[in-house]
Amino acid sequence: MKKVYKAHILFTKEKDRFEVYENGYIAVEDGYVLGVASHLKDLNCPDAEVIDFGDKLLIPAMNDMHVHAPQVHNQAVAMDLELLPWLQNYTFPEEAKYADVKYAERMYRRFLHTQWLFGTMRSVVFGTIHTESTRCLMQLYQEAGMGAMVGKVAMNRNCPDNLSEDVDAYIEGMEQLIKDFSPLASGREAGGEVPSLVRPIITPRFVPSCTPELLRACGQLAQQYQLPVQSHLSENTSEIAWVQELEPESESYGDAYNRYGLFGQTPTIMAHCVWTHGKELELMKRNGVMVAHCPTSNFNLSSGLAPIRSLLDEGLRIGLGSDISGGHDLNMFRMLVYAIQVSKMHYQQDHSKAFLTLPEVFWIATKSAGSFFGKVGSFEPGYEFDALVIDDAVLYPSEYSLLHRLERFIYVGDDRQIIHRFCRGQEVAEPKVL
Repeated sequence: MKKVYKAHILFTKEKDRFEVYENGYIAVEDGYVLGVASHLKDLNCPDAEVIDFGDKLLIPAMNDMHVHAPQVHNQAVAMDLELLPWLQNYTFPEEAKYADVKYAERMYRRFLHTQWLFGTMRSVVFGTIHTESTRCLMQLYQEAGMGAMVGKVAMNRNCPDNLSEDVDAYIEGMEQLIKDFSPLASGREAGGEVPSLVRPIITPRFVPSCTPELLRACGQLAQQYQLPVQSHLSENTSEIAWVQELEPESESYGDAYNRYGLFGQTPTIMAHCVWTHGKELELMKRNGVMVAHCPTSNFNLSSGLAPIRSLLDEGLRIGLGSDISGGHDLNMFRMLVYAIQVSKMHYQQDHSKAFLTLPEVFWIATKSAGSFFGKVGSFEPGYEFDALVIDDAVLYPSEYSLLHRLERFIYVGDDRQIIHRFCRGQEVAEPKVL
């Protein structure tokens, strides 16, 4: 059935400006946008149910392009360490607990509930090496009606024994998840199929934690099943030096992945890219690799300031990630603010590179990030209707323009102002927490 929603509608078709429909209308059918208009008659939907949100804002939902779900219990803990000691002393001991599926369910429900609060309807997620706990996370996303690409982590060196899994066991576990979670579901697109809301993604943790044999197996699985890939890239200078020691024949950190078929041979997203330049940058451009910019994590782990303006100007695809628990905040609206602030620090060092603007980071967080899932993140015709309804009545909306109302919500609002959440056209109810 067709539905038409009436509200103040704002989205970014292009990265340099907002589309604004004051008291506008958006028509939706079977989870897809049919059109947006200033007048109801222009949508040509005479039999549609009209739902009037009054003076509320209607915007695309958020996408978290890099997040470690099993690290939710460590959120905002040990923020005074750099990457490698933080992994050894805090992250790995916590992830080992996910051998217990009951513990995993309790923590994963907490994680999903927080994502729901902040209006994150799609995510690219790291799990752990544990097949059953990863299955639990995927099932919870399915039950909630939220979209996610979820990775069973591949790891077999430079890690504790209880977080190491041999190559054959990793392949067996991944193939179980691939069998159980089809990448396609019935739908209205050509051929009658659309991408499933919850799908597996190939997830080597990073080069130092995977032997060449395991990296090769990850690449082969990605190619065989045409699955996307996620990992970490050029986050920390000591990490980059370590990769050079482990993969001396590679021209760059990115080339180390590329040699195993994990760098754009199927859709690929790499988190951080703080120190990406030169041949690595050129390889990313050629292979269409997306960057997941994680500003709070880069600050907290002393990794550096990712040069997102430069990467964007080079034509790379960019999304934003919370990266808990390296990052401390699951509120993706805060990531827009932090991304602007990071770019302003770059601007102070080089005035030839303009800092990022609000429409640019909003576009990065919605349409650019959403492209990793398909036609997600905009209200253009044919896009999936992932949306949030914002009631900013406590922020004195009558005193501001619609754009300033949105800006104020992004900077000083919180989850209490998000009153409706939609993913692929379905309103998402509050998930259960144990």
